[in-house]
Amino acid sequence: MGSSCSSGVLTLLHTACGAGILAIPFAFKPFGLFFGFLMIFFCGLCSLAGLIIQGRVSKYVESKNASFFALSQVTYPQLSVVFDLAIAVKCFGVGVSYLVVVGDLLPRIFGVFTSHALFLSRNFHITMVMLFIVSPLCFLKKLSSLRYASMIAISSVAYLCGLVLMHFFWPSDEIQDLKGNVSLGVPHGPITALFSCFPIFVFSYTCHHNTFSIINELQNNSVKAIYKMASISVLVAMTLYLAIGGSGYATFGDHVVGNIVTLYPQSPATTIGRIAIALLVMLAFPLQCHPARASIDHMLHFFKPRTGNEAQELETSQLIEPTTEDEREIQAEEGADGGVGSQQQQIALPLEGKRFIMITTSILVLSYLLAVSVTSLARVLAVVGATGSTSISFILPGIFGYKLIGSEYEASQMPASSQRLRFLSLALSLWGVMVLITCLSATLFFGAGH
Repeated sequence: MGSSCSSGVLTLLHTACGAGILAIPFAFKPFGLFFGFLMIFFCGLCSLAGLIIQGRVSKYVESKNASFFALSQVTYPQLSVVFDLAIAVKCFGVGVSYLVVVGDLLPRIFGVFTSHALFLSRNFHITMVMLFIVSPLCFLKKLSSLRYASMIAISSVAYLCGLVLMHFFWPSDEIQDLKGNVSLGVPHGPITALFSCFPIFVFSYTCHHNTFSIINELQNNSVKAIYKMASISVLVAMTLYLAIGGSGYATFGDHVVGNIVTLYPQSPATTIGRIAIALLVMLAFPLQCHPARASIDHMLHFFKPRTGNEAQELETSQLIEPTTEDEREIQAEEGADGGVGSQQQQIALPLEGKRFIMITTSILVLSYLLAVSVTSLARVLAVVGATGSTSISFILPGIFGYKLIGSEYEASQMPASSQRLRFLSLALSLWGVMVLITCLSATLFFGAGH
């Protein structure tokens, strides 16, 4: 049985709302309240456009088998390994950063209750979390199996939102003493600050690397159901970012820092907030492991020697009739005859058995060794994120959408809705290229992270 729309919403939200949510108030600092709110709205709409295009192009491959790999096989087969490499490196890097955060955060939390050296060791906490929390969750094959973990993580985000709002409406004297200047409208400060904070807004909605897996697991994966799931996810994330970002910045003004929780005075509520962050980060690792594992498997499949028959099958596009439900639905949207997927390729790569165990174990072991060996991966992860996240969220969905949407029609007979989506796909790709250049420049020259 497939997962429900609510389960998909939870997984998308959990993927998007990582530890970076704590930096949203800091991103307001050079923009001010008005333009900060504007950036959250605009970046949310860009993210929603990517999700909608992913939902539409998922109908151009075999049902329940949508992936970046499968779509690249029917568009640009020779580049599929490049796409999957970008996804794997990005997700692996972000997963390692979560473990680094765990190693930094848990000793501080335990330091409130004990001074024992073992419980203040970052490597001890990383080891325990990997063995008893992260590893068992990573060996679950379906993202829908993580829905309870996602519920806990989203509850943690909700608590953080409540904590920020509480200190905004009822600030203590200590917090009022920390408050700086609050800009309501015009951006202020050096232009470099705008570039360095811009990636925080852009990547705050990144969840596109898990979208195809969620679509495949949906019990009702019709186009309308996918659009609904995407819209609810972005709307809830936008509400959380507006509340945390706006109230957090308004509380501290230009004295706000990258992790807003560090500014709050020590109290039981603040300690619970740090625990909530730790839970959020721990439970987010499996959501990075899942797409990384799938992409690694696709790369292994790409380089695997094939027999003559297998090679011919991969090179030959097969005609697959779309399901009646999806065909009726898209015809109703477009007001024209025709179905999606007139040219599709059956790409079935079940990941199971020894291969599943070996790839998962390799990811976990390498992540653990890297996390206990270094204390900061900020610059490397920022570069990976600026390239990988941008490609996954904007460039690839836009390329696939422009290539596939409406391809089953003659140019003169293409419905208006398909033309609009193709134009949106092209605009999204161009936006992605601009974001990649801007964010990469901000990372390399202004020390930005996300």
